[in-house]
Amino acid sequence: MKFTIDVLGVFLKVVVKINRVTFAPLVVSTLFILLTSLLAHCARRLVHKTINEPFVRLLFEELIAAAELCGCCFELIVVADNFGVATYAIFLFALTIWWSVNWGDATACPYTHIEDVIEGKGDIRKALLKTWAELTGGLLVFKYVQLYWALEISETHKDKAFEECRADLQVPVIYGAIVEGIATCLCRLVSKSLGDLNPRFATAIDAFIGTSLVVAGVLTRHTVFVYRYQDNTANADLSVSVFCKVHLGKAFDYSGGYFNPVLATSLKAGCEGHTLMEHAVVYWIGACAGSILSVYMYKLPAIQRYVRGGAVANGDSIWADKED
Repeated sequence: MKFTIDVLGVFLKVVVKINRVTFAPLVVSTLFILLTSLLAHCARRLVHKTINEPFVRLLFEELIAAAELCGCCFELIVVADNFGVATYAIFLFALTIWWSVNWGDATACPYTHIEDVIEGKGDIRKALLKTWAELTGGLLVFKYVQLYWALEISETHKDKAFEECRADLQVPVIYGAIVEGIATCLCRLVSKSLGDLNPRFATAIDAFIGTSLVVAGVLTRHTVFVYRYQDNTANADLSVSVFCKVHLGKAFDYSGGYFNPVLATSLKAGCEGHTLMEHAVVYWIGACAGSILSVYMYKLPAIQRYVRGGAVANGDSIWADKED
């Protein structure tokens, strides 16, 4: 604990002494994310050394993981708003790999525990306790973030600590819940497939896919895909015309596209634009319903045939159980 306090003290002394005008805002954000990850890593090591009971230790790991996730994502919002999607994507990709390597059995995501209950890998009591631990970490970490933002070391943090937040939900509650549910279902299907396929670079692939889904939504949020089909066969008795118009990246315009109830609650619960009940329906019921649906969809024969079929291209296999 003393080591953690000393690290925080040295960090604050360094950044405060540097001229606020010339100090690069991106460096400020980077240092904050690094500090948050370092503190979480030290906390995990402390938990491993001091707590012997496995389940109690896992509860603390879930709390720490959720706090780290939400703390970093608060700052990633600043990065995305001020330095663009490409910079945001690099940060998110690196962080996702870091989290995969360091979190162990912690997930910082409640619906994974619901999936365990459905599949007989856990019980409801433990699932509720893990969710409570994650919520605690996700909600408490804002005070830490607020303290850092209040220093206003860079212009990107000016008035950030106490500004009013607005909800991302821009559509009726039921539509927002459907969007979160479908997106969560797709994310979980991809994750389950990678878990079974077990490619050699599973962590990097999973991080890349997760980052791509988020960034693709941001890049295409104002893009409209239009498809037209016209059948004007000369001898046909009936002329067929099809017109399809799809708005891409709409999860971010509709609900924000969080795909994680704890993350959504930490960042947006209580914000102007929706009530707590509406928030719960969209980000908790919607996401959890999508996760539950993925459990049953993954068992469909068509998906299982695809997963178990494997894939080898040009004689080179990336799967762990295949030879090159």
